[in-house]
Amino acid sequence: MASQLRLRSALALVTGAGSGIGRAISVRLAKEGAAVAACDLDGAAAQDTVRLLGGSGSEAGKHAAFQADVSQAPAARRLLEQVQACFSRPPSVVVSCAGITRDKFLLHMSEEDWDRVIAVNLKGTFLVTQAAAQALVSSGSRGSIINISSIIGKVGNIGQANYASSKAGVIGLTQTAARELGRHGIRCNSVLPGFITTPMTQKMPEKVKDKVTAMIPLGHLGDPEDVADVVAFLASEDSGYITGASVEVSGGLFL
Repeated sequence: MASQLRLRSALALVTGAGSGIGRAISVRLAKEGAAVAACDLDGAAAQDTVRLLGGSGSEAGKHAAFQADVSQAPAARRLLEQVQACFSRPPSVVVSCAGITRDKFLLHMSEEDWDRVIAVNLKGTFLVTQAAAQALVSSGSRGSIINISSIIGKVGNIGQANYASSKAGVIGLTQTAARELGRHGIRCNSVLPGFITTPMTQKMPEKVKDKVTAMIPLGHLGDPEDVADVVAFLASEDSGYITGASVEVSGGLFL
């Protein structure tokens, strides 16, 4: 394929790499030639992802797994330090995919559920983006930072005030980072998945899933690989003049 090995010399850090979209992104970037630093709160899941990468057409032993709670500043800084120590360079591609849900109607949502979702989805993305950008600027390296937001961050969703707010924040954070970091040769873009078949959406009742599917112009939920395709494009020089963009991968949902 002509698109293969666009990332032959890249080191990609992917958070939330232990399952779903994060795992699919890790596999796709490895197929494109990147060395992958797969990070997850669940270290064993990150290791499982790395084992998958050995069969993705990439060089075995090229990748590594890391465990970190990205919502904690010391852990995010330590993650970047560990990745640099392991690979002797900062990651030139950084994908923040770590995310959680704690759904409740606004009238009943606890402060704890609000705080935890904001801490992981928004604060965690900020901390990883900041630490990665600092490492890239210090080394004089160019890079591509890709933050996974959600279509829900654009249009909202019943029962997801915390999640929608966190993902809207990711869009604003990424656009601001693009303005600040462009002069350093660092591009920053966000990807807004719609309803994708992942462990997160598999928890949805079938009735709700059917209702959502009926609202999607393309007529079906997306696959994690659909998101990974867009991330691989944004990670590569094929998107070299794109920064500050928010790319929807939603099958036309909520257009």
